[in-house]
Amino acid sequence: MKLNQLRYICEVARRGLNVSAAAEALYTSQPGVSKQIRLLEDELGLQIFVRSGKQLSAVTPAGQEIIAEAEQILQKVRNIRAIAQEHREENRGSLSIATTHTQARHALPPVVAAFRKRYPKVSLHMHQGTPMQIADLAARGSVDFAIATEALELFEDLVMLPCYRWNRSVVVPEGHPLTQIRPLTLEAIAEYPIVTYVFGFTGRSKLDQAFAERGLKPEVVFTATDSEVIKTYVGLGLGIGIIASMSFDPVRDKGLVALNAHHLFEDSVTNIGFRRSTYLRGYMRDFIQLFAPHITDEILEQAAAVRSKEERAKLFAELDPHLRLADAPGQEPG
Repeated sequence: MKLNQLRYICEVARRGLNVSAAAEALYTSQPGVSKQIRLLEDELGLQIFVRSGKQLSAVTPAGQEIIAEAEQILQKVRNIRAIAQEHREENRGSLSIATTHTQARHALPPVVAAFRKRYPKVSLHMHQGTPMQIADLAARGSVDFAIATEALELFEDLVMLPCYRWNRSVVVPEGHPLTQIRPLTLEAIAEYPIVTYVFGFTGRSKLDQAFAERGLKPEVVFTATDSEVIKTYVGLGLGIGIIASMSFDPVRDKGLVALNAHHLFEDSVTNIGFRRSTYLRGYMRDFIQLFAPHITDEILEQAAAVRSKEERAKLFAELDPHLRLADAPGQEPG
């Protein structure tokens, strides 16, 4: 049994049983991957994959258990290499982060700048995607950290920690009737077409929940994953926008006004997640603490030991008073 064989079966499973895509990702040939999988199956005396002709069509029950064990072995190998590099080259390495556009554009720039100043020999790699894609990348060990507001809690293999809280502003063109309403209400907002985030992005679930609890069904006429796109279409008169307050800049977003809506929606919390078995190098711990200063090494150890939803909820409750509000609310209407 060879490590490459374990890499091949794991990558094929990740790629939806597409051997060619797995081979491309591993910088090798499709026949070579197929051959090594066959050799591993022969050695084990059972099939890992079900075949339909020359195509792989499913993972066998035994194959599912084998792939799960192989993933753990490959993670241990990565950890061994990380430990060796930590002792050999303490401040050199790489750090990969998967996150959403909102985090990458508005929350992470000062953290990345401070980190690069402290660790100029560590290369940073940022991947953007949906919260589900981001969490999946971290759970599979394809990236070091996932940073998002939604979906991370769905992956039990992730150690997850709350970093900061944020809320929303309603964005309207200058002179819009909503600028004269005090206090701003959900009922008043619901009278206008709404432009906001795609469901599953940037705390959208909290927004929908707030309207539902008041029995309101606002007309969402346009959704996007990017705050900048939302503001563009608000400026074109498509509707009023509901965005993360941190994504509004009164200097850059001329012609628009952000109205404080923090009293209308429950705060959302952005989390950082990483695979439970990940070895955190010193600079990785520093990155977390630059992003969320309340997360100490002791808290990281506590989080890694959490095994149930109840334990996670207790830890989150203990950390909640320490979470900063990351964004300034928009102006009060009226």
